Amino acid sequence: MNTVNKVLVVGGGIGGLCAAIALRQKGIDVDLVELKTEWTVYGVGIIQQSNVVREMHRLGVLDAYLGAAYAFEDVGIYTVDGQPLVRIPGQRLAGPEFPANVGISRRALHKVLSETAMDLGTTVRLGTTVASFVQDVDGVEVVFNDDSLGRYDLLVGADGLYSKVRELIFGDKYQPRFTGQSVWRYNFPRPAQIDHLANFQGPQGNAGLVPLAENLMYLFTTSHEPGNPWMAAHNMAANLRDRLSGFGGLIGELREQITDNSEVVYKPLETVFVDEPWYRGRVLLIGDAAHATTPHLGQGAGMAIEDAVVLSEELTSGGTVEEQMKRFIERRFERCKFISDKSLLACEKEIQRDPDFDRIGLVKEMLEVTARPI
Repeated sequence: MNTVNKVLVVGGGIGGLCAAIALRQKGIDVDLVELKTEWTVYGVGIIQQSNVVREMHRLGVLDAYLGAAYAFEDVGIYTVDGQPLVRIPGQRLAGPEFPANVGISRRALHKVLSETAMDLGTTVRLGTTVASFVQDVDGVEVVFNDDSLGRYDLLVGADGLYSKVRELIFGDKYQPRFTGQSVWRYNFPRPAQIDHLANFQGPQGNAGLVPLAENLMYLFTTSHEPGNPWMAAHNMAANLRDRLSGFGGLIGELREQITDNSEVVYKPLETVFVDEPWYRGRVLLIGDAAHATTPHLGQGAGMAIEDAVVLSEELTSGGTVEEQMKRFIERRFERCKFISDKSLLACEKEIQRDPDFDRIGLVKEMLEVTARPI
């Protein structure tokens, strides 16, 4: 018999929904609360690298979204003018019948995850979050923001960078920090040659093209934004074109097609890492609530998805809740810290415009580490 039979998941993003799916598949009852009154999805698209494809297959959702995604095998790295430097082959970690990598719109991914979670019996309440909780030896008494009450064997905070659950556990000890960089994204029709993740790099900057569908891709670039300035909505397209001024080749051609201010997605890059066990008693943080990092290695969502899978395994592997939490941290802490530290390293080297930074070596190291079983 499981020690944990009823779980509250706080947060309806990728990590929270994957946690609900994984737990329901193990027969654990799940309530999920999301502060938004309706599920809106921020961003353009997302890369699901080989380790993430493996875990999404284990969650049973890979087939559901392959039709709405773009499967690809390799990562190509190019100069800022588009000259090829290296092509890094992907690994089919989910099995030979599945692709190494997947690009998918965030909207399509959210649709699959939310529908799967609810089809599996997750109880979902929108416009709701945790106001406070009190723990005892057997469970957690929760007061929600609508003054309703609930009792659970475990509370999982998957509520992102500005986590309310993290604040309730640790106070103001862990606050998001602006890195000095921001990321810009913009959708384009996909040309035939972008059948892989294409990264364009140099001391002048970093940009990339990610295929999302047969007729769709998105462009991203990172930029140094000292002081985290406000970006006026009426000037977003011009600002993005300006950030791409050092690029030639295909990126240079696409730059002149960026004209719609409303289609530019802009996000300052903030990070937080809880540098101690991510739980207190029967309350646990996962995903960005515990280890939000920058997108330089494309593994932020992947680490949240891995958290969800590992949590479901440990909660059904015997022992006390304390033992389960310790095993979870032992499997997750160093792996997530590696991704956090190396992503921040790439961020810092870009800000410094360090010509000796070995991005190719870093990407290869990341792929080797994340290919290992979790």
